[in-house]
Amino acid sequence: MIKAVIFDMFETLVTLFTGRTYFSENIAADLGQPIEAFRKCWHETEKERSLGKYSMEEGLAITLKNLGAYSEENAKMILQKRREALGDTFNDIPKESLWLLKTLHEKGLKVGLITNTFSDERDFIRSSPLFPFFDAAMISYEQGLLKPDPEIYQRMLKALDVKAEECLYVGDGGSHELTGARSVGMQAVQCTWFRERAYEPHIPSPIFEDFPHAAVQADILKFC
Repeated sequence: MIKAVIFDMFETLVTLFTGRTYFSENIAADLGQPIEAFRKCWHETEKERSLGKYSMEEGLAITLKNLGAYSEENAKMILQKRREALGDTFNDIPKESLWLLKTLHEKGLKVGLITNTFSDERDFIRSSPLFPFFDAAMISYEQGLLKPDPEIYQRMLKALDVKAEECLYVGDGGSHELTGARSVGMQAVQCTWFRERAYEPHIPSPIFEDFPHAAVQADILKFC
């Protein structure tokens, strides 16, 4: 019997592919840097930014200095454009996402969040209309753990006071999150409702045929 539903955030409850987008190729263009050179330097700090070892400001400063492109003006510009893009994401939360979380609570189910995020993303998540619906939130930047590390799922089970077999995990499939959830004993569903918005080189997670799929938010209720 399902007693809790645990969600991923990006490309699950909200999408980055809405409004003003600001990805690595946009930053590289703003800096006048070759895209691949920028991506290489940017991704070198991605894990540390996700684990809370560097804030977004600190990670960006390291990247810009390694590229020989650091200035307060450049850093301020990039941080502002990231905030604007994230603002568009969280100002465009699908009504279906809010409806789903509300409905799950009305059914007596607990709701959790496990997400790999940077410091600026964490700030938007915590201030969003979604956040009050979570009975527990495991945010990588705060936990010092990344999906699919089994420990981050175990922390969620403890926080919700449920057994793994009583949990449904819902995500788009990035970061091997579905396999991670299943490895600790949770049921896992791949959501596909945002797939058509993604574009190259930010291709969506592959469709995993060994997991059930949800094409629209309401489909999640079928698994509860």
